[in-house]
Amino acid sequence: MSDARPTVRIHYCTQCRWLTRAAWVAQELLTTFPTQIDVLLAPGTGGVFEISIDGELLFSRKDAGRFPEPKELKQAIRDRIDPDRDLGHSDR
Repeated sequence: MSDARPTVRIHYCTQCRWLTRAAWVAQELLTTFPTQIDVLLAPGTGGVFEISIDGELLFSRKDAGRFPEPKELKQAIRDRIDPDRDLGHSDR
């Protein structure tokens, strides 16, 4: 049996000083999925803020023109790893 969990990668811009935002998103995701996912903070440059799971892009600040809401990330991750799971207030 494999202990491998999906990896959520938060690629953030160090020039923009978005580490705090990336860490907050990581905390939100790990609070909701404490044993179901691994989270990787990946520093970058050029205004990047992207969230992916196992290489599949879930959210791009550049494409959306805004930062992600925790609710939408939680729903997207849940839909990928455990579609029948109830997220409580995050589903409303």
